[in-house]
Amino acid sequence: MEHFDVAVLGTGAAGLTAAVTAHDGGARVLVLEKADQVGGTTAWSGGQIWIPNNPHMRQVGASDSREQALEYIGSLSRDVLEPALVEAYVDAGPEMVEFLESKTPVHFYAVDGMPDYHPEFPGGLPGGGRTLECPIYPFDELGDWSAKVTTSPYYADRRITMSETPLGKAVPEPPSAVELERRSRHDERGCGQALAGRLLRACLDRGIEPRTGWSGRDLILHDGAVSGLQVDFAAGTTEIKVDRGVILACGGYEWNEQLRRAFLRGPMTHPVSIETNTGDGLLMAMRAGAMLSNMREAWWIPVGDVPIECNRMGRVLVNGQRTLPHSIMVNRRGRRFTNEAANYNAFGAAFHVEDVSRFEYANLPCWLLFDRNYVERYGFRVASGLEGGEVPDWLPRGGTPAQLAETLGIDGAELERTIDRWNSHCRAGSDPDFGRGDSAFDRWWGDPYRKGRRDATLGPLTDGPFYAFRIHSGALGTKGGPRVDGSARVLDTRGQVIQGLYAAGNAMGSPFGMTYGGPGGTLGPAMVYGYLAGKHAASRA
Repeated sequence: MEHFDVAVLGTGAAGLTAAVTAHDGGARVLVLEKADQVGGTTAWSGGQIWIPNNPHMRQVGASDSREQALEYIGSLSRDVLEPALVEAYVDAGPEMVEFLESKTPVHFYAVDGMPDYHPEFPGGLPGGGRTLECPIYPFDELGDWSAKVTTSPYYADRRITMSETPLGKAVPEPPSAVELERRSRHDERGCGQALAGRLLRACLDRGIEPRTGWSGRDLILHDGAVSGLQVDFAAGTTEIKVDRGVILACGGYEWNEQLRRAFLRGPMTHPVSIETNTGDGLLMAMRAGAMLSNMREAWWIPVGDVPIECNRMGRVLVNGQRTLPHSIMVNRRGRRFTNEAANYNAFGAAFHVEDVSRFEYANLPCWLLFDRNYVERYGFRVASGLEGGEVPDWLPRGGTPAQLAETLGIDGAELERTIDRWNSHCRAGSDPDFGRGDSAFDRWWGDPYRKGRRDATLGPLTDGPFYAFRIHSGALGTKGGPRVDGSARVLDTRGQVIQGLYAAGNAMGSPFGMTYGGPGGTLGPAMVYGYLAGKHAASRA
């Protein structure tokens, strides 16, 4: 039987941060990954992290404080957050950044001007500063491991940074051909690739080589404390003895239909994470007697279907594209139903509104509508390889709103009234129905040449043809799991610590409840609680 101090399940940002921290705390660390490549959903992501009061804020002229950050997060809480978990996150975030930057190849810079997701709330920062991003990273430095990092199906070019994608900016500013060629020489990668690559290099520098194709089957407990782990791998099942702790960092349960049906508060048909996130950590924790937390929530995001030849997932994230002028979103009744420029997590709540008379979800199905002006100015930016040029044949269209409505099977007269009302709002320069363009966050998105203005996102639909892209309820991952304390220790149903068991990332009950503080609000707490878990586990005798 193999013997380690700490075993980490998962190689996303939470798991790799935990592994590095535990090692530097004096522990012998084992890292296991269920998939055949490392990086998890982190490697598919934009790679940004949201860290209040971080050490890079001054570089972009921003300021923050512990009190201001707590006030902001608290203003979003709806009285469901545990203050101790939020305080642990805010306190440890800057410490985690400084630790990684002083000890590893992981480095960050503050994204200049990117607002929090609800910047007008008390303590919010309209001018940004809390969102951090990694510089591009040369994968040459990973040697043979460069081919073992999973790559995103949503970004066709790994060389780009977040701000060069439709997810980071509605109308990206792509690097020049000369710059892309320069990045190719050493396989320089951005977004989540840069973050995952840097964290992986930090592990390899410490002699920690993740084992791929190894998945946790169950925890081994002795007198109520975790003492080991049963794992499955190619040759069968084995047991591993663990002295100080097992850290669950193996993602959420979004690809497990049974768990989705049991726990989520509303429909979620289109996960966009890595497909091995089937709730392994959740099930192990439940069998060990863990209390659960935040189980109804996910990191919601609107998602569209595309032909499989566009990417291997057959779906795309619809984020900046819906914030552009000359577009709105409508439901089956042909009506707008929310602020199209809202952050994607908050937007997800619109998919869970019930029409109690019809006993159906009021806003599913729904469509993103746009006109010829949209296409000519911004291109069709809903899938890699489809930017610019002609709109593909598979997208529904009509020469008039009524013709488009007939194609979609919705009320044409109602759709015409909706568009007329929207166009009148655009002429008046505001959206009294849903407040689109009121927030600094809305005005950050949209047309980059009108940044900071309402008409960055307000623009009428006037010229046919008119197009429709069907939108579904998706998620970057679920955010419920075992309840933890401020050291990432899993608690049982009596509120007592299950000794030797930790959770971080989407494998734990999120400290943020249903909220999302700002860009990077998924990976930020994942890394912070991975850091806290690794630090505490290493300290155990």
